[in-house]
Amino acid sequence: MPEQLRFVKKQGKEILSFASDFAALRIAVFRDFPYLYEGTLDYELEYIQTYASCADAFVFTVYDGDQMVGATTCVPLRHETQNVQQPFLEKNYDIYSIFYFGESVLLKPYRGRGLGHRFFDEREAYARSFGTYSIAAFCSVNRVEQHPLQPVDYIPNDHFWEKRKYIKHPELTCAMSWQDIDEKQESLKTLTFWLNHL
Repeated sequence: MPEQLRFVKKQGKEILSFASDFAALRIAVFRDFPYLYEGTLDYELEYIQTYASCADAFVFTVYDGDQMVGATTCVPLRHETQNVQQPFLEKNYDIYSIFYFGESVLLKPYRGRGLGHRFFDEREAYARSFGTYSIAAFCSVNRVEQHPLQPVDYIPNDHFWEKRKYIKHPELTCAMSWQDIDEKQESLKTLTFWLNHL
């Protein structure tokens, strides 16, 4: 791993200090399959407020020089939006016991260097540090098989998540709306949750 990589951790309002860098990174990474996200800076800055407004939210970032090349987020589920909380409430989970892992975004040249594992290690350690959370949860978008924009060399992250002992829960799904790169307007997408015990 290049020596120039440095790691920066922020919580709560501190997250706003790199909001523009984080927004640009999310837009760049999520443009690729399977998210195909036609991002806007305005939406991204609003999204980041969910984390900045919670003192217990955590962002772990990776910089190469002055460029943010990777980031991962987490926040107590009780501070997430209603659509993310709802499937757990419907299945009678205690949302006060769950830490929600928002995303892991990493530019392609920096993949395959163990940073994906580092992202999970950092978030899991942070969630455990409170001593009150027993479950880590994240969700991933569902796409139809043989999607026309799926690259021929695409490999889903399922095996990696399974190695981290996360279990897919088809009964836990939520809906999010965004505009795909081949769409003229936003459309609803279904995402499925993966859970692991902390």
